Amino acid sequence: MKAWVLHGVHDLRYETVRKPEPKEGEVLLAVRAAAVCGSDIPRIYRAGAYSYPLIPGHEFSGIVEKTGPGVGREWNGKRVGVFPLMPCGSCNPCREHRYEMCRNYGYLGSRQNGGFAEYAAVPVGNLAELPAYVSMETAAMLEPMAVAVHAIRRAGAAAGDKAAVCGLGTIGMLLVLFLQEAGIRDIFAIGNKELQRQTVLKTGLPADCYCDSKTQDAERWLMERTAGKGADVFFECVGRNETLEQAVRLAAPGGKICLVGNPGSDMTLLKPVYWKILRNQLTLTGTWNSAFAHEPADDWHYVLDRLGQGTVFPEALISHRFPLENLKTGLHMMRDKTEEYIKVMTAMY
Repeated sequence: MKAWVLHGVHDLRYETVRKPEPKEGEVLLAVRAAAVCGSDIPRIYRAGAYSYPLIPGHEFSGIVEKTGPGVGREWNGKRVGVFPLMPCGSCNPCREHRYEMCRNYGYLGSRQNGGFAEYAAVPVGNLAELPAYVSMETAAMLEPMAVAVHAIRRAGAAAGDKAAVCGLGTIGMLLVLFLQEAGIRDIFAIGNKELQRQTVLKTGLPADCYCDSKTQDAERWLMERTAGKGADVFFECVGRNETLEQAVRLAAPGGKICLVGNPGSDMTLLKPVYWKILRNQLTLTGTWNSAFAHEPADDWHYVLDRLGQGTVFPEALISHRFPLENLKTGLHMMRDKTEEYIKVMTAMY
């Protein structure tokens, strides 16, 4: 099969490799769509992976082509999305079905081979069967959609809250979509790119609820729109000191801050910022990955339910599409920021 194989930092090659054979409890998935996550860029070009060679890509979907030992043949031909985290099943969080906090997990696309290939071997327990109304491209975005839903649930955002989203990459955009779907009407989005403005307005967000932090004072802007109170819930989706400090300054007294963005460097907390957290009695919560437990109430099934209701339209966030053999063009675009983008997708059908 053809696959993008990472042999070391900055050494990604499109080559012919052996098609995986599904082991006990696995299926062979014919990949039909794979999306690029922002975390793929430092993994490929800067920070590296846990081991090599590695096929990256953890946001993907496909059709089950073959089942391994111990897997029922009824899975053959099923259209599926893939939960990339492979829990150990024995640690305390796993025993509580909180698999996203597994202490000894594997991960497709970063610790084990993933979806930037024509085929992938996937544990059957990581499959989410797709209803007919979910396209392969949408299914390749189930993981980031569930991440956004998990953040909303972690923060406890509810109707009547004034919610701010700072950082309008894929997760920030999906937060806006799912906050709207949850009935939250006062949503304030802070971005810094023209494509972000155009895209977030297409979700139905009023133009007055978008702030371009390059040309506007985001703090003054938000305070004016919240009558000086600040945001009841602030989603920090950047992972920088400046935006964390801004979140603390812009959270309402007694408000909540949900830390969503992966940090690109060390984070520090200055004394005045720490005091602000104490004196305003703010709640800071981290969020990581998403809940997938084959239960109707988990994050993935919440997303599938909303897709079925037609209340969210994630494919509107796909800004670029590339065939698998040209995926490196999209990766370089993201790495070098030669174009504005939201979600980069590769399709194999």
